[in-house]
Amino acid sequence: MPSLTRDEALARADLLAVNRTEVEIDLDLGAETFGSLTRIHLTAAAGGETFVDVKPRELLRASLDGVPLDVDAWADGRLPLTLTPGEHVVEVEATMAYSHDGEGLHRATDPADGEDYVFSHLFLDAAPAVFACFDQPDIKSTYAFCVKAPAEWRVIGNGSGAVGDGGVWHLAETQPLSTYFVALCAGPYVSVTDEHDGIALGLYARRSMQEQLREAAPEMLEITRRSFDYFHSIFGIRYPFDDYDQVFVPEFNAGAMENPGCVVLRDSYLFRGAVGRDELLTRANTISHEMAHMWFGDLVSPQWWDDLWLNESFAEYMAHRCLVEATEYTEAWVDSTMSRKSWGYGAERAPSTHPVAGSPAPDAKSALANFDGISYAKGAAVIRQLIEFIGDEAFLAGIRQYLGDHSFGNGTLADFLGAMEAASGRSLHDWSRGWLETAGVDTIAVDRAGAVTRTAPRAHPADRPHAFDIATYSGGQETSRVALTLDADRAPVAGLDLAAALVLPNAGDLTWATPLLDEDSLRALPAELPRLSDAQARAVVWVGLRDGVALAQVDPRLMVDLGEAALVGETNDSIFSRAGMHLTNRVIRVLLPDDEQDAARARMAAVGERVLAEAEPGSSRALHAARLVARTTDDVEGRLLPWAQGRDLPAGLEGDADFRWILLGQLSRRGLVGEAEIDAARAADNTMSGQLGALTARSAIPTAEGKAAAWADLTTNRARSNHELVAIAAGFWGPQDRSLVEPYVARYFSDIPQMTEWLGEDALARVTSMTYPSRFVSERTLELSRVALTGDLQQGVRRAIVDAQSELEEALASRRAFPPSRA
Repeated sequence: MPSLTRDEALARADLLAVNRTEVEIDLDLGAETFGSLTRIHLTAAAGGETFVDVKPRELLRASLDGVPLDVDAWADGRLPLTLTPGEHVVEVEATMAYSHDGEGLHRATDPADGEDYVFSHLFLDAAPAVFACFDQPDIKSTYAFCVKAPAEWRVIGNGSGAVGDGGVWHLAETQPLSTYFVALCAGPYVSVTDEHDGIALGLYARRSMQEQLREAAPEMLEITRRSFDYFHSIFGIRYPFDDYDQVFVPEFNAGAMENPGCVVLRDSYLFRGAVGRDELLTRANTISHEMAHMWFGDLVSPQWWDDLWLNESFAEYMAHRCLVEATEYTEAWVDSTMSRKSWGYGAERAPSTHPVAGSPAPDAKSALANFDGISYAKGAAVIRQLIEFIGDEAFLAGIRQYLGDHSFGNGTLADFLGAMEAASGRSLHDWSRGWLETAGVDTIAVDRAGAVTRTAPRAHPADRPHAFDIATYSGGQETSRVALTLDADRAPVAGLDLAAALVLPNAGDLTWATPLLDEDSLRALPAELPRLSDAQARAVVWVGLRDGVALAQVDPRLMVDLGEAALVGETNDSIFSRAGMHLTNRVIRVLLPDDEQDAARARMAAVGERVLAEAEPGSSRALHAARLVARTTDDVEGRLLPWAQGRDLPAGLEGDADFRWILLGQLSRRGLVGEAEIDAARAADNTMSGQLGALTARSAIPTAEGKAAAWADLTTNRARSNHELVAIAAGFWGPQDRSLVEPYVARYFSDIPQMTEWLGEDALARVTSMTYPSRFVSERTLELSRVALTGDLQQGVRRAIVDAQSELEEALASRRAFPPSRA
């Protein structure tokens, strides 16, 4: 179906405004379809031709002001309309199909009890698969929903609801919303409710997860309360919608979605086993992030998709700020460096890099292709730079003006900059051009003569002023720190201890830049990093080296050396877990030469064993160490088998089904367990998580027959959900005998793109990324990839292959720059 173009959206917004939308949904028609009746009350400013967006299984009838429309004129998701000036009512009745790819109205069955659950995910253009509408962000409407559901189901939406006769739920009419924020969740959900500052709070989850929900509810509600108080204090506008419900749903594509009054989150946030502090921090950050969207995105929405950054950059920044200033998670910026900024820097290195704001988005699908770590992490870093440029007081005043001027409407980059300029009295034209409207990440370096340099990427020249700090360290202790603003390519810097062992630019991680260490600092790292007392500085070192290794400027063997030296004493969960995952999944598995990988992996297993022996039993640090051991050890008899059988487990991991699936996956890829053992484990863990773990373990079975079956399941089974496909991909490429999967390298480039026939674009892009044969670092893989990109590919698939190919090219460059030793 064609994607709505910006020109079409402009013309339609000029022609009409929607005053009210009434939607009647019937969820009691069975497991495949649901009924949808929509009445759109609109006002046309003039006469003209336009269309309603609707993507039904069957279009039953349609009318304009009671006069039937020709449903045979419907094509490509569009029903033509001819309007005259004045008020009109468009009515559309259709039978819609539930989805299984996480888009539209998704329906999933919980294997634990056979119950079905429904949730909507309408970002970016899936609303017409649920109800007829004018699907663009700047045509807002109030919504009044009536939903017929099975008697035992609950219905949750943007407005508070009550059930009436015949199992029909009536939801309170909403404030004006963009179509992609309309929310509907239904099923036998269980709940925990509360109230704060006059706002009704609700937490919902599947019935089989009631225990996890009740266990997690006190902390989640506390984060919710603290976030409300904090945002009320700085935004100057109270929460502008109805009740505040957070619904934890299965098989969700994203981390969460900020639907006003009905936030949808992936239910893996309701941890069912041992959990690390960094994982609790991530959940808290997601809760705060989605709440910040109630103002940035929901109250004021983008006029067009090229301004999505106004949603995500602000929510990203505000959530971290809120956690640090209003909750116990005062280390949130360290976590941001390790998890979020490393993601964003990776997006910047890719050929698909783009500016934070103003990326070309001629149609809706183009905008989705540019929705990545730059939109989130770089945008948040740019917000921090803006605050350094104009001051926090002016920044907060500008926010209040922007939100007040555009409440329940739409905003643009120009609107935002105008509010900030009015509040600060400073022109932001040049600042915006460098930071918001130009792609690329600068490199910042300090030489031992006392000069600091700024180098913009050749492909994206820019003049970006950087406000940041430089710190020096000897013996792990800070010996000097200087704050400065660098607005030239080179400048002297005074007050630094240039004789220190380590000189670290951007030590506080205040700006968006790659810190380039001098040779003396690089040589000092194996001794300095293990003793470095500043967690934020340690995170900056790890992420800077991640960039250096990716760019073939740093030998990946140094990363392994540092992992061995520094992780044994690392006390920050985010650093330990993220650095460990990057070492095992990327540095060792992909960047190191093949014949060096086993030895490097054994070194990481030894790190895990040492930390596990020294950490407090049952602690977060011990948990991450045990996971590291499980991913890397070759000790089958002493670790993998007994742990998988529930013997000699570290404290806190007794009965932890998720940990057991890690072990079973490792045993499966070695050929030490098979279908029978996996089926038995699946029967013992009759949950959605267990189902996914079993799919991963089964796809890892190292036989030709097993690989053929897994590949067929992945690429031809149209009944699989998006999460099931990702789980199959996760285990496929891992056998010790790589010849078993080598034939599938070429098949990836032919078979995966064809899945566009039945899988939604967002879901298929995730599968495409997960399935890319990155383990096969060779010119042959690169050539196959390049040939595939010359073909006709769905936009999301193309973007996923381009980015994965870029990482393959990084790996090839690294192996050329740092070849195996001839000794």
